[in-house]
Parts: sequence; C-alpha cells; structure tokens
Amino acid sequence: FPIGEVGEDGSLVITKVEGSGGRVTAATCKEQLLYEVHDPRRYIQPDVIADFSQVAIEEIGPDRVRVSGGRGTARPETLKVSVGYLDGFIGEGQISYAGPNAVARGRLALQIVRERLLLTGVDTSETRFDLIGIDSLHGPGLSAGGAEPYEVRLRVTGRTETLREAVRIGNEVETLYTNGPAGGGGATKSAREVVAVASVLLPRERATSRVQFVEATS
Repeated sequence: FPIGEVGEDGSLVITKVEGSGGRVTAATCKEQLLYEVHDPRRYIQPDVIADFSQVAIEEIGPDRVRVSGGRGTARPETLKVSVGYLDGFIGEGQISYAGPNAVARGRLALQIVRERLLLTGVDTSETRFDLIGIDSLHGPGLSAGGAEPYEVRLRVTGRTETLREAVRIGNEVETLYTNGPAGGGGATKSAREVVAVASVLLPRERATSRVQFVEATS
C-alpha cells in the first residue's frame, strides 16, 4: 500500500511506510500507472480525463519515486457504472474415470453426453466438454502430446435461458453411471443463475448522491 505525498504545487512523490513489505521503484510505479490503461492520453476518471503520455518517473531515494508531467482535461459528461444483470443459467455435471483406458473412457463419455443433449433437445446457447487434467485449460491443440494420466474427471457445462434446462445438463452426466463407460464414479451436478456485470456510461445528471446517517441502537 504505497503512499502519495502531494505538494501544494501538485508535485507527487510515491513512497511507503518504512519497514513495510514490497518495493517502490520506477519499475513498479510504471507498471501500476499503466495497469489496464487502454489510452494513456485519455484515461477517463469521474473528476478528470487524465493524460499520462508525458509523465516522467524518477527514483529520488530508497522507496521514493517522483512523478511529474501528468496533465488533465475537463471531467467527462458521463459516469462509468457497473450494472449487474441476470444472464441466464449455467448447468454442470462431472464424473471421474480411473484405471486402464481412463482417458478413452472419458472421451467416450463426453461423446455420449454430447449426443444425449442433442437427442433430448436440451436448449443451450453455449456448451463445453472437458476432461479435467487433459484439455480443460489450454484445449486439445496444446494438450494433444501430453502423457496419459491414470485418472481423469469429465466436466460438461452449458449456458441456458431457464433453470429447468440447466438442470438437465447435470442429469445427463449423472446417467453415465448406467448408460456410459464402465467404472465412472463421484458424479456431481449443479445448476445456478448467472449474474453478469456490464460497464455502461450514464449521463452525469442522472446520477444523484445521498448520505444518510443511521443512529445505532443498543
């Protein structure tokens, strides 16, 4: 948690409490300054549009960095608002396979579920069919040459418009106990609502602030 010492003339020195962890250097300050900055000439904030394009950073002592050259223009006419909204449902099912030919049985099980979802008409807008430990992170393109493990865990997920459809995805994975390759175990299933976040711009005059003090009662 660095400290910014701001002078009356607008000068700025970044430092930190003596003896605390971390380092305040030119490198760490540059990295933090440019973090998630799409346009350094127009970094939009509620009170100013900052221009970092001419900023100079100079180490002036141990854990002391002078920052200068920052400029700004008038504040934006809009405010950025993060809005939460309901974005459908996610259904998921998992099951494990171990022992000889575990990977082959897992892939066969994925194919069975894929075809079952089509045959039974489960309405999804997006699906994933993964073998955890094989291709769930980087996909089959990078994992194709990897060593074959002794055990794998199958995971099928899908995005749906209703909770009822999401539940059906996990149910189809669970049926692999009796309708899939031998030796499956540890099946789990879940269905949950998805709350997504969208960043939108709101006209400043539409945003009103209010402070209310509530007296605590014992």
